[in-house]
Amino acid sequence: MSVAQALREAAARLETISGTPRLDAELLLAHALGTGRDDLLMRQRDLSVPPGFAALLERRLKGEPIAYITGFRDFWTISLAVTPDVLIPRPDSETLIEAAVDHFGARAPGRILDLGTGSGALLLAALSQWPRARGLGVDLSPAALAVARGNAERLELADRADFRVADWAEGIEGPFDLILVNPPYIARDAALSGDVLHEPESALFSGRDGLDDYRRIAPMLPRLIAPGGMAAIEIGHDQGESVSALLANQGFSVSLRHDLAGHDRCLVATPVRPA
Repeated sequence: MSVAQALREAAARLETISGTPRLDAELLLAHALGTGRDDLLMRQRDLSVPPGFAALLERRLKGEPIAYITGFRDFWTISLAVTPDVLIPRPDSETLIEAAVDHFGARAPGRILDLGTGSGALLLAALSQWPRARGLGVDLSPAALAVARGNAERLELADRADFRVADWAEGIEGPFDLILVNPPYIARDAALSGDVLHEPESALFSGRDGLDDYRRIAPMLPRLIAPGGMAAIEIGHDQGESVSALLANQGFSVSLRHDLAGHDRCLVATPVRPA
């Protein structure tokens, strides 16, 4: 079977479980070949379908996320290793980095805190954006922190990135110019489908209404943010009003940013200057 035929047949089979069947097929075949997707598409007439492709396709047909099968996911300007111990970085979360870039403009944050760092996606993206910044990634999961440390080393950012096991910001001392927060925010009884069915529950669910972790984090932020700094906080599409109220009660000015699909995605919290 030619590469072109294999891609067509795989994409047709994947239509039942994926919104991007052709892309999935290309990523899986490129991974099986040990090459990149661009190289696969440019050289497909010269390549042969490797025996391992069928097994990868079967894993995807059973619902396993592409990122867990290939072990990598691109995010912002970097590529991250991912495992089932961490959430898969998503383009929606890049909204937090975009908000920080807009906030600091020609300036740069010197010290960055990433609460719930997981794979290290937000922290390492920020450190790649600002080469003189240093950062701390916090997570309650030692397994997740092992993934984050590995990513920092592979991206040659380990000299500027520290990681620590902690329950949110308990025991963390500021101030930080930029705080990035992507907590669990799905309600416990929410119906889920797709990739999230394979991701760690501890990184997804946050109580009956999805707000339990925001309630814990919001009171921690005032002591951590430096003057002129900000917190960028990811939210669910229907949580803008409720989380904004939690932040406003802690003395923050809050603004909302949307992701590329137009959904509420990020709250920017800045300390209110005294009159």
